[in-house]
Amino acid sequence: MTELKIQHILTLSYLLSKGAKYNYISITTSSLGKSIRKSQQAASKHLVELEQNQFIERIINGRNISVKITPKGFSEMVKISSILQKSLDSSPSHVELKGTLISGMGEGAYYMGLKGYTKQFQSKIGYVPFPGTLNVRLDQKIHQEAIKQFETLDGIKINSFSDGKRTYGWVKCFAAKLNNSTNCELIVLERTHHDDSIIELISKSCLRKTAKLKDGSKVSIKIPITS
Repeated sequence: MTELKIQHILTLSYLLSKGAKYNYISITTSSLGKSIRKSQQAASKHLVELEQNQFIERIINGRNISVKITPKGFSEMVKISSILQKSLDSSPSHVELKGTLISGMGEGAYYMGLKGYTKQFQSKIGYVPFPGTLNVRLDQKIHQEAIKQFETLDGIKINSFSDGKRTYGWVKCFAAKLNNSTNCELIVLERTHHDDSIIELISKSCLRKTAKLKDGSKVSIKIPITS
């Protein structure tokens, strides 16, 4: 039994979108090529190969081409759709980061205690964080790259504010779990002195004590991703 080739999937997808499951649709190889971002010659070859393998039927009248997807062609597309959907549904719905606990610069305690932040923390994440952040160094490149996506994810935003003397940047909070047991929040800051390899966590209580950690402890952080 002939299987559908990967390069033909876009062609069949285009034909389906134009109604070719039930109807013969009129197309040109140039318009098909533009739609699937291939040359006119490649589009023409796709149609020939799809017809030869009984995935489509063609009626050619001079320069006019009418195409309809066969039951076999549609069945193959359904199989592909099912495989893709299963893969998407089974993919992990969280980001997992691993790193090493390090000491911070002591600034977290100051900033976490500012009223402009504490009022928003209470109303938006349900508590005022312990004065201080837990600093974790992401030792591996894969985790340093993974953390970057949180710059564009929404999270729970603590808005920037001014005390009349200076402006303090926004903070984005993402619910997380430390070492599979301790609830906390990953925070992404508009302004930070840290490079991309350092992340900060906050919680209701002192995470070092709650999770029994010390400098050099290896930790894992899981952050659920909601679509």
